[in-house]
Amino acid sequence: MAFFTPILANRLKRFSVPIVVGEILAGMLIGRSGLNIIEATPILDFLAEFGFVYLMFLSGLEVDFDLLIPERRKGSFSIRQPLPLALIVLAGTIGLGLLFSVLLRSLGIVESPFLMGLILSTTSLGVVVPVLKERELLGTNYGQLLLVAASLADFLILLLVTIFIAVRSRGLTLDLLLIPVLLLAFVVAVRVVQIYSGRNLPQRILKELSSATAQIRVRGAFALMVAWVVLAEASGVEVILGAFLAGAIAGLIADPNDDDATEKLDAIGYGFFIPIFFIMVGVEFNLSALFESPRAMLLVPLLVVGAYTVKVIPALLFRLTNSWREALAGGFLLASHLSLIIATAAIALDLGLITEAVNAAIILLAVISVTISPTVFNRLVPERILDRRRGIIIIGQDQLAEFLIERLDPEDEPITVICPDESRIQSFRNLDIELVTGCPEFSEALTRADAMEARVLVDLTSTTAETMEVCKLARQEFEIPLVISRIADVELIPRLQQMGVKIVQPALATAMALEGALRYPSVFDLLSHQTEAHIEVSEVVIGNREAVGIPLRHLRLPGDTLLLSIHRDDSVVIPDQDSTLHIGDRVGLIGSRSALDDAERYLRS
Repeated sequence: MAFFTPILANRLKRFSVPIVVGEILAGMLIGRSGLNIIEATPILDFLAEFGFVYLMFLSGLEVDFDLLIPERRKGSFSIRQPLPLALIVLAGTIGLGLLFSVLLRSLGIVESPFLMGLILSTTSLGVVVPVLKERELLGTNYGQLLLVAASLADFLILLLVTIFIAVRSRGLTLDLLLIPVLLLAFVVAVRVVQIYSGRNLPQRILKELSSATAQIRVRGAFALMVAWVVLAEASGVEVILGAFLAGAIAGLIADPNDDDATEKLDAIGYGFFIPIFFIMVGVEFNLSALFESPRAMLLVPLLVVGAYTVKVIPALLFRLTNSWREALAGGFLLASHLSLIIATAAIALDLGLITEAVNAAIILLAVISVTISPTVFNRLVPERILDRRRGIIIIGQDQLAEFLIERLDPEDEPITVICPDESRIQSFRNLDIELVTGCPEFSEALTRADAMEARVLVDLTSTTAETMEVCKLARQEFEIPLVISRIADVELIPRLQQMGVKIVQPALATAMALEGALRYPSVFDLLSHQTEAHIEVSEVVIGNREAVGIPLRHLRLPGDTLLLSIHRDDSVVIPDQDSTLHIGDRVGLIGSRSALDDAERYLRS
C-alpha cells in the first residue's frame, strides 16, 4: 500500500489528493472498516508508533526558531510584526476553539471542551511549508508571516496538549514540574551543541564520516531522537514532545548549506516509517462506530465548520499587512490539520478521553482539511511568478558598478543605480540608466527606485552596517525576489543566507573565474561574451501551463534554443528527453539572443 498509494495519487492529481490522505484511505480499505485483511500486531504497532514519533521529529525539524525569536529591530514594538501578529491570531484561534468546544459539550457531543478546543486550534506545518514553497512565497513577508503562525501553533499547541494530558492522567502533582525541566534541558542542549559543533575538529570528523557506510549525521539524528523520546518517557511526558524537541535541536544545529542529511532523513521517514503510521491510522479507523452514533455523525460537519471558523476569523487580522484575499487565504491554509491532530486524537483515545466515534470524526476532519485547504489557498492567492517583476537596481558607484552596467542591456530590462555620493555620479550620466541620488536613507532611495516592482537588487555597498540594512530592506520590506550582495566579511554569510541573499565574495569569485578560464576556455569565452558567436545563456521561471507535463522531446522551443538545466526545490536536474517541466521551475537556456527572447516569452507567459 505504501508503494502503490503515491502512484495512484499521482494519477489522480487533478483531484488534489495528498499522498497522506491516500495512505489513510488505503488503510481504511484493508482495515476494520473495509476488507479487514490487516489486523494490528505487536510488530505493526511498534512500526506505526515509531513512524508517529519520527513524524513529530521531522515536524520539529521544520520549525524555524529564527522566526520565532527574531533579532531586535529598530523602532518601537508593533503588532504588524510577524511574531506579535501571529501570537494574537493564535490566541484568538484558541479562544474561539474553546467557545466552539463548549457549544459541542452543551449538545452532549464531546466531554472535554479544552482538549477539543486545542484539537481545533492545531495547524499542520507539514502542509503549510510545501504549499508556500511550491508557490515561491517563503521568501516574502506574507509567506514568513504564515510560517511563523504555523510554527507557533505547532509548538505551543503541542506544549499545551502535553500539559493537559499530564494533568488528566496524574492530576496536579509535582510531576508537572518535569515539563519545564525538559524544556530547560532542551535550551541547555541547544546551547552546548551550538558551542561545540562550530569547532574545527567536530566539523572535520562529521565531514569525514558523513558518507559511505558511516552516515554519521543520520545516525546522530536517530540517536538524538531516541534519547529525547526516552527522556520524555522517563519524565512522564508524552513522547511526541520529546521527539518534537529533538527535531528542533537537530534543525537548530544543522548546517543551513547542507541539505543532504535532511533529504536522507526525509527519505527514511516518508519512504518507510511514516506511511506505516498513516496506513495503520486508516486500518484502526472505525467507520461503523461513526455510523452507529448519530451524535458522532453530526460531529463531522460541525468539526469542519468549527475548524475553519476558528482559523479564518482570527486570520483576518493579517489584513493589517496584506490584502483581504491574502488574509482569507492564510486562514484557510492554517486550517490544514494533519499529523498533530491525528496524534492528539490517538493519545486521547488511548487515555479514554474520547470515544472511537469521535476519533473517527477527527480523522475525517484531517482528511477533508488537507484536501480542501491548499486548493482554496491556491485559488485565493494569485500566481506570483518571479519574472513578472522587472528591473535591476544597483546600489553603488564604483568601477565595478560601471563595468556591470556596461555588460547589461537596458533594453532587455530597465536598470536603476542608487548613488549615495552625488559627487561621484558624473561617469554614470552618459549611460542609459535611471539615477537615484540625494536620499539620506536607503528606504527612501529604494522607494524612489520602484523597488516594489524590481526583480533584482545588486548590493555593492562597502560597510557591514550598510550591507545588512540594504539586504533587510530589499528582502523583508520590498520583497525583491533576487538580492545579490558583494561582501568580504565571511561572518555575515550565515545571516545573509538566512534572508535568502545570494553571496559573492570577490576573492572566491576571482578564483572561480580563473579556474573556469583555465579548465574550460571555450565555455568561459561563451559565458564572458569573449567570442564572436552570438550565443548567450539565459534563465527563466516557468509560468506557461501549456509547457507543463510535456516530455521535452515533444516540447518545441523557438529557433536554436536548448534547455540546459532545471532548478526545482533547491535541487538541479540535468534534463533528458523524458523530463517534464513544473510551474515555478527555473530553467537554464542557451541559444541566439532572438531565439532566447521568443523562448522566454513562451515559457514565462
